[in-house]
Amino acid sequence: MADFHGVFPYLVSPLDPAGHIRSEVLGRLCDDLIKAGVHGLTPLGSTGEFAYLNNAQRAQVVHTTIEAANGRVPVVAGVASTSTADAVTQAKAYQKRGADGILAILEAYFPLPDAQVESYFRAIADAVDIPVVIYTNPQFQRSDLTLDVIERLAAHPRIGYIKDASTNTGRLLSIMNRCGDSIKVFSASAHIPAAVMLIGGVGWMAGPACIIPRQSVELYDLCRRARWDEAMALQRSLWHINEAFARFNLAACIKAGLAIQGYDVGDPIPPQAPLMDDQRKVVAAVLQELVS
Repeated sequence: MADFHGVFPYLVSPLDPAGHIRSEVLGRLCDDLIKAGVHGLTPLGSTGEFAYLNNAQRAQVVHTTIEAANGRVPVVAGVASTSTADAVTQAKAYQKRGADGILAILEAYFPLPDAQVESYFRAIADAVDIPVVIYTNPQFQRSDLTLDVIERLAAHPRIGYIKDASTNTGRLLSIMNRCGDSIKVFSASAHIPAAVMLIGGVGWMAGPACIIPRQSVELYDLCRRARWDEAMALQRSLWHINEAFARFNLAACIKAGLAIQGYDVGDPIPPQAPLMDDQRKVVAAVLQELVS
């Protein structure tokens, strides 16, 4: 199984007013992120607004990312659906296009018992020959992954990673205790990445890494070298961006930050709204603080 570790930015999905993917903009962003030292790319995560895109748009985002990466870093493509059959179709298509891994996300309209949650993720992993990262985010998922389900899924030969966005760092430690070496934990931006690295995490998948990639990679490197005093000093500084973004819509914040940095990524997809001028100034001020 491939070894995924380090900083995987959750990519935005740049759209023009007609709803077409701005492939040139996305490709340039991917190239710049790789040059900044990121360890992988994740299209169609939460920051990628997967819930607001149609299948053709999703496919174009994944294809553009894979082409831009050109084998330099792994691409772990997000698969999300309310339907198991649709999720399996997406996963197979992304593997065929050249994705190195799948980030499996469950959308649910009706609540589901554990057995059906487990069967959804298991079906995706059964359908592909590449590693699967299971994703859990209790804030947005109607049916979450319990510790029992995670432990059972960790025994699957292709489910080797979990990205947990619960904000509960103790839950991460419980996953590690339960699953041992059978599953590796990625942090979300909702956690404190340095703290997750300290307890045994292997990296983080997060939207803010799109706009602070060099600082994110520096933090990861400090953690890997166990230089914890320096890592925590940098982490305290970088946490200001999480505090600012928690006040507003995430995709709007990341897209505003990228626009400030010169990427024409467009607005968040309606019914989401772009940041107001005063909110944009908050993002600009935090970015100025971090890059100065």
